[in-house]
Amino acid sequence: MSEKLKIKLSIGNRVYPLTIDPSQEEGLRKAAKNIEVMIKQFEQSYSVRDKQDVLAMCALQFASQVEQKSIDKTNVNEHVEDKLNALNNLLNSYIVS
Repeated sequence: MSEKLKIKLSIGNRVYPLTIDPSQEEGLRKAAKNIEVMIKQFEQSYSVRDKQDVLAMCALQFASQVEQKSIDKTNVNEHVEDKLNALNNLLNSYIVS
């Protein structure tokens, strides 16, 4: 079992101490940085002063990206399945002939 790592992440002018697996550190630091960038973009673009509103908009943005990727993946999988079925039917028609 690996040792736990104690880190501190700053998000929205607050520091969050975390105890994590070392393998999670890079991903968490990148996520915190992305959130900070998005907070600044929302504050500049929409003149939002309330951090809770900004964080809610960030959460919505990230969640919608995850959902969209899931939808896109499903569409690609369906397309690939259709192509494989068509190829399988074509091969079956040659085998039967």
